[in-house]
Amino acid sequence: MAKHCMKILVTGGAGFIGSHLVDTLVSSGHRVTVLDDLRTGQKRFINPKAQFLRLDIGHPQTVVAIVRAKPMVIFHCAAQINARFSVIDPVVDAEVNIIGFLHVVEAARKLKIKKFIFSSTGGALYGGAKTLPTPETYPANPFAPYGVTKLAAEHYLRALHIPHVALRYANVYGPRQNAKSEAGVISIFSTKMLRGEQPTIFGTGRQTRDYVYVDDVVAANLLALTRNISGAINIGTAKETDVNTIYKKIAALTGYRKGPHHGPALAGEEQRSVLDARLAKRTLGWSPDITLDQGLRKTVAWFKHDITH
Repeated sequence: MAKHCMKILVTGGAGFIGSHLVDTLVSSGHRVTVLDDLRTGQKRFINPKAQFLRLDIGHPQTVVAIVRAKPMVIFHCAAQINARFSVIDPVVDAEVNIIGFLHVVEAARKLKIKKFIFSSTGGALYGGAKTLPTPETYPANPFAPYGVTKLAAEHYLRALHIPHVALRYANVYGPRQNAKSEAGVISIFSTKMLRGEQPTIFGTGRQTRDYVYVDDVVAANLLALTRNISGAINIGTAKETDVNTIYKKIAALTGYRKGPHHGPALAGEEQRSVLDARLAKRTLGWSPDITLDQGLRKTVAWFKHDITH
């Protein structure tokens, strides 16, 4: 059991990052409640030792349910994460990422919780950044409504005086990532190549991202739980990799020999994105442990097992 067992709520705990976080919290001896509507999360990912509340954070009943659960800490992972969708339907994006978020925050206020750890974004926040890798002090200028809602959420946490840490993630990847979402090129490429389907590279493929493995992201969340800090912190590797390179690496791991299908460049897509994570090192004692090649091997192996079983 953990030295200081806590009652913890994880919203989006049936999803990609949330389910990995729940597993680690449970194994550390904490009493965990998962709140998820299973719209994109999967029930099979929910740790059997966690209590499960099936509820849409957009529903006002969320406030009552969370207050009844009486968590001391909330990890807020639930979100609409598709930046392209947020452009198509900014209202639905805001209903989840602002209204739903505020329901969780309202419960946190009523409970006077010890800490609110928020899954924010770095990749979608620093639009067109001229400083690379980009630090937290760089002006936030999100290109998509998705980034706008995440930035708004950070401002709400400050304005409402919620004790919090906002972890601004780079491009997170790993096992359990939803290959049907447009958010994860690694999961999409892995799944398609393993099934013998031809993936699409949009534009030149020279657009870069900072890829951080999910276990490293979970480690950052756990450190944020134990450190007496607040504010926004980038969680990334400070290394940028282009889509063409990702394609070649996954093709080598899967034995896929065909070239990609090339589609038109996506309107408004960020061309370069890489995060400066030195603040995370100073304040959390965090730095990524898993290299891209190690992470890709683990990810492809998981998808291969998932597809064949």
